[in-house]
Amino acid sequence: MSKLRQILKLSYCRFYTTQAKKKLPIISCKRPEFNHYEGQSYSKFEGVKLASNGWFHSKSKNDYFIVYGNANKQTETEEREVYKKSFDEIGLCEELKDVVSHLGYTLPTAIQTKSFSPIIQGYNTAMTAETGCGKTLAYLLPILQHILQWKSHVPEEFNSPMAVVITPSRELATQIGEVAQKLTENLNINVSTLIGGKTKQKMLDPPVEYCDLLVTTLGAFSKLVTTGIFKINNVHHVVLDEADTLLDDSFIDKLSYLMKKFKIQFKVEVKTPPMGCQVTLVSATLPYELPEAVNSFMDPQSLRTVTTSNIHKILPHVPHKFIRLGKAQKPVELLKLVQADVNLKRPVMIFSNKTSTCDFVAMFLNENNIECININGQMAVPLKEGKFELYKSGSVNVLSCTDIASRGLDTLRTRHIINYDFPLFTSDYIHRCGRTGRLGSANDCSITNFIAWPREIQLVQKIETSIRKNNELPNVNANIKRQIEARIAKMSSAGI
Repeated sequence: MSKLRQILKLSYCRFYTTQAKKKLPIISCKRPEFNHYEGQSYSKFEGVKLASNGWFHSKSKNDYFIVYGNANKQTETEEREVYKKSFDEIGLCEELKDVVSHLGYTLPTAIQTKSFSPIIQGYNTAMTAETGCGKTLAYLLPILQHILQWKSHVPEEFNSPMAVVITPSRELATQIGEVAQKLTENLNINVSTLIGGKTKQKMLDPPVEYCDLLVTTLGAFSKLVTTGIFKINNVHHVVLDEADTLLDDSFIDKLSYLMKKFKIQFKVEVKTPPMGCQVTLVSATLPYELPEAVNSFMDPQSLRTVTTSNIHKILPHVPHKFIRLGKAQKPVELLKLVQADVNLKRPVMIFSNKTSTCDFVAMFLNENNIECININGQMAVPLKEGKFELYKSGSVNVLSCTDIASRGLDTLRTRHIINYDFPLFTSDYIHRCGRTGRLGSANDCSITNFIAWPREIQLVQKIETSIRKNNELPNVNANIKRQIEARIAKMSSAGI
């Protein structure tokens, strides 16, 4: 019987070796019998054959597989062809057409094309698209076009914006503010950026400025609205950037309290001056329970959903390597990879799940003569400010960070992502990987994942299964689901 198994296994290997000569695998494995090719299917009786299936065993250490995602490339190309419209064809005004042309944008991306019409028509919009595909411009362009139309008809008041972009982090708010400033450099539009850290000082010495578009963090804006320093009577558009984070259990109560202050409409009448306030939700991942999450401050039925074909899938143009390692192997493997990146002058971001691990990674690399800076949520604001700018500007090429650096931060420099700790949730994996392979990035970007713990192996097996079956990644909505389940449990225990 064992001899028959050997013959079958040999025949299986020969078959897929022949297949490999015809085309490259979508999943390439250390053990080639587990390679996966475009169009390959699996018997429902035998199930999906996973390269990571035996990774719970200690003897599986140093096994690996690499996902190239070739199956998605064709879809991406087809979508770009379908939506190859000009900025003029989607309805962008002359002033903004001159701006985007000056900045070197020739055609709108798929998400920019799809989202322009519903936003410009005043609909509440949920915009979901893969990381690095131009979502910031997708909402800024129609908002700026509205402001150009509204400005002469809205009474000018200090600290009274017409549109507000709310983000979960200071770094993201600063980045979006810089993009908005570039777009409005030669337009009659005032852009302000408001971040936390010195909120008490602002209360004692309030800023007094004319502001048409405000980019801000949730905490700082909420406090200054509550104290009356910023007025919201003229706000006709609110954007929640990285909406899945703002709607999770860390922010939802504060966000809901703030959003109830706006006159959110089912659909805003686009006239001058406008009536009511419209909302745009933006993220690379939006939970399936989105209606329940926004129900406290707006009608979920009013949301127009705009997505792209690669939503909730791994980046199709960047190889993802998954390596099974023991805990003690991780520092050595990290040093080897980062040293190679430094030698090739490849900027690299290293993600950890905990602040202590993030600090250890930075200390370990610096002790081995590799200059590395770190960013994490527990770091004091004065220490954190400017650190990402050091990496973004090229002063430092190695950044150790937690998930605080995974959401929305835009740099075309990052060519390698290392997940020193594999994330606990699929949505975090999508966001981390989105820091590389962005629109305009180099062509040789890559992602390396260290897999050491049983929980990590379980998630990797789910991801590998979804890729082999060409499905969306699993449990992208885990964070919101946890929040809703906790609330239901709380209500049940209270007898509600």
